[in-house]
Amino acid sequence: MLGFLILGIVLLLPTLWAAAALYFDVRVAGLRPPLAVAYVAALLTVWMRVKRRWLKLGLTACGFAFVLGWWLTLQPSNERNWRPDLALLPYADINSNQVTIHNIRNCDYRTETDYDVRHYDRTFQLDQLRTVDLYMVYWGSPLIAHTMMSFGFEAGEHVCFSIETRNEQGEGYSALKGLFRQFELTLVIADERDVVRLRTNYRQGEEVYLFRLPASAERRRQLFLDYLNRANRLRQGPEWYNAVTDNCTTGIRAQRAATDRAPWDWRMLINGHGDQLLYERGLIATNLPLAELKERGHINARARAADKAEDFSRQIRQGVPGTDL
Repeated sequence: MLGFLILGIVLLLPTLWAAAALYFDVRVAGLRPPLAVAYVAALLTVWMRVKRRWLKLGLTACGFAFVLGWWLTLQPSNERNWRPDLALLPYADINSNQVTIHNIRNCDYRTETDYDVRHYDRTFQLDQLRTVDLYMVYWGSPLIAHTMMSFGFEAGEHVCFSIETRNEQGEGYSALKGLFRQFELTLVIADERDVVRLRTNYRQGEEVYLFRLPASAERRRQLFLDYLNRANRLRQGPEWYNAVTDNCTTGIRAQRAATDRAPWDWRMLINGHGDQLLYERGLIATNLPLAELKERGHINARARAADKAEDFSRQIRQGVPGTDL
């Protein structure tokens, strides 16, 4: 009896997930609520009418397996009515020490939703890659942050990478929908005056923190190429975004070989505490208390003052620990 109850509780979560998958991911909108309700009703009938315990569990597991099998057949697409700032995919030509990045985004914003979409191409020399910086963006709960990586070159240029959902026209983000196959994934490659300034100067309630990562030249190069290779793969074939397994923080980690990944930590998922994890592992400056490090890395005020300045990237780094090295 105890084993039966435990298995029943274990199957409750997959059952709820399957009902939600039917509700969110069935492509015919009018069928979503009826199918989800019918699925739950059928399983309730099984549990009320079927007498044999193990048959109940078997039928419940089979129902979940059927929905999961259907769900895995859903395919992402690169052909949708995309939001203008996400319509053009970036990619890179990689030739030994030289890389040319195409479609670097540099939107000119008047408001968060009113902007002119602009892109440019730029060639970089890998042996001139000097810095790696991490942005952590909080928009509500301190438990969750959006992370972005920025790479700085000898001439003072910076290019920023942001793994995001690729939204269609009129489509907004939902963390709950992000657990299902609702959004394609995109890797935005952008000028900091776009992807950083959007969050500090135009979106309400977003707080942005900047941390310098003291990575070796080899590590900087490999991380930069990891992002570029991911961008090229997304251009060749679309992928689903997932709020747990393939998001702004777990996306790059997941593509690396298991033997080459940093040890797993719960703060990789509850990534609002990711700065604590980096601090404990010595991956950001540790000569200051973390609270002071974070306060000095809070860039909103400096970003608003810099606004459209050509040296925006230099101004927002003033006073950030480690960036004067």
